[in-house]
Amino acid sequence: MLTQPRSAPRLAIVVPCYNEEDIFSYCLQELKGLLESMVQDATVQADSFLLFVNDGSRDTTWEQITKAVSENRCVQGLKLSRNEGHQSALLAGLEAVNVSVDAVVSIDADLQDDINAIRQMVEAYRAGYDVVYGVRENRQTDTWFKRTSAEGFYRLMASMGIKQVSNHADFRLLSHRALGALLRYSERNAYIRGLVPMVGFASTQVLYTRSARLAGESKYPLRKMLALAMEGITSMTVIPLRLIALLGFGICILSIVTAVYVVIRKFTGNVVYGWSSIVLSIFFMGGVQMLSLGVIGEYIGKIYLETKQRPRFHVENLIKNEETDPQ
Repeated sequence: MLTQPRSAPRLAIVVPCYNEEDIFSYCLQELKGLLESMVQDATVQADSFLLFVNDGSRDTTWEQITKAVSENRCVQGLKLSRNEGHQSALLAGLEAVNVSVDAVVSIDADLQDDINAIRQMVEAYRAGYDVVYGVRENRQTDTWFKRTSAEGFYRLMASMGIKQVSNHADFRLLSHRALGALLRYSERNAYIRGLVPMVGFASTQVLYTRSARLAGESKYPLRKMLALAMEGITSMTVIPLRLIALLGFGICILSIVTAVYVVIRKFTGNVVYGWSSIVLSIFFMGGVQMLSLGVIGEYIGKIYLETKQRPRFHVENLIKNEETDPQ
């Protein structure tokens, strides 16, 4: 259910950055221009700002962020003490702005997501929506492999009961209360794309066309994409464990049927000699057991890490332009 129409928000745009020196200046220019135009037409408040989160970059990204803060009224910078990964960097930025904004938009520094959709997101927020998802209209810019694997991933997640928005990554708007609800999820292995739908509140989608990356290289190669998929599955559902139980039940039934067959063959005098069936069954069961132990071990590892209650990240520095933001 929608709330009453809202006034122009104080907006924060959170941008996680990891080794983005090649594209940072372009990212800053584009987002700053958009924010200034939105301030001019009273879509957002004049004290809205950009927050760049440096996730342990090894290049000059932090130096460029520091310079941008000193030269621009609407720029802030957050530096993590080490590389923690995209999801943790995003959460660090969201936590940093939680108490001071009416709404927050998250977007990647490569700006493959259409920044003009941010204006539509804010309009949806002002209409009463608390969560606005940026959803790709199509995947024509992807390679065949990436497009096929992404579609397979969303189908797999849906089949396991994980409620997430298809063709949506981390480009979204959250209202202050939706952001507060999201940050109440304290697990260390957070899969944000799956957690946001669990927050509830009124939500809608903004469709956009994703562009090609202009500079630098993708921070999500196949290895990290597979790790993210594993993270999402093991963080959001226990269905793999139930599948192991069903597999074990099925093998038990098969074993009973096989035992009955062997006994019948024995009494009819048709004894089957040879080791092939025995060796095959040993290898089959060994593979099933190792696979099952691996899945169970993944869940036990998650429990082990969660019980330690280690912090998700450490903030080394938060910088603002003190002349314009004395907070």
